[in-house]
Amino acid sequence: MSVQITTAFVEQYKGNVEHLVQQKGSRLRSSVRVETVTGKNAFFEQLGTTSASKRTSRHSDTPRLDVPHARRRVSLVDFDWADLIDREDQVRMLIDPAGPYAEQAAYALGRAMDDEIIAAADGTAFTGVDGSTSTAFTTANIVDVQVGGSSSDVGLNVAKLRGAKEILDASDIDPEIERYMIVNAKQLKNLLAETAVTSSDFNSVKALVQGEVDTFLGFNFIRTQRIGTDSNADDKVLFYAKPGILLALGAEPTVRISERDDKNYAQQVFASMSIGATRMQEELVGFIECDPS
Repeated sequence: MSVQITTAFVEQYKGNVEHLVQQKGSRLRSSVRVETVTGKNAFFEQLGTTSASKRTSRHSDTPRLDVPHARRRVSLVDFDWADLIDREDQVRMLIDPAGPYAEQAAYALGRAMDDEIIAAADGTAFTGVDGSTSTAFTTANIVDVQVGGSSSDVGLNVAKLRGAKEILDASDIDPEIERYMIVNAKQLKNLLAETAVTSSDFNSVKALVQGEVDTFLGFNFIRTQRIGTDSNADDKVLFYAKPGILLALGAEPTVRISERDDKNYAQQVFASMSIGATRMQEELVGFIECDPS
């Protein structure tokens, strides 16, 4: 046997790049109202509720109603992502890494978009003629952590979903308007422990076979690990109707790949977007306090 055979051994490398586990882009964009805007600040006009006047006699005066007007302001925020790929790196790799880098950039911008939507849900909204009036999230739209728990803190359950449904129903929202429930993995697990959710008598077969909740009690479920916690460290499971939150797009997420002559002609992957989000109607947005343990 030749002792030189090892010189013929070949080291094999995969000709692709694997993305580590992560949320790939935005999951919430399609669940909210989306508008394209121009400028640093954008204003959205709103009309309130009026009532019809009953006519009590013939040839009576035409009634004059004063339609209530309101205004919401959304301010745009710029997001950037950039990284460099040296020429030497491209030579040493089997593939051009620019493509996977561009995907990474798009994923990161999508996650930032979801963070803006989540922050706007129960953050301060700005109203008034010039958008300088602060409008706080209404605490009446919070489902307490002990609902369905017999005086103890509990996770997400059907009783809490019913409470969220009641809040939106009380706003007299049109039944055909889409409703969303934003949950993390822990609270989805808690909910799947409920018989009413996994039973085919109450829900679709998806919860039984795949361990996922698609829709329940009129809510479309979206799973993400990006929801926040309250001052008591309880998970804040968001719920809202689609018109309740607005995402303003000043500039769509864009990825550019170019050569930088000031960096020894390294290849730069650059991505950016300009977006803003705001709560549009207090009655249509709330959250459920859920014990995280």
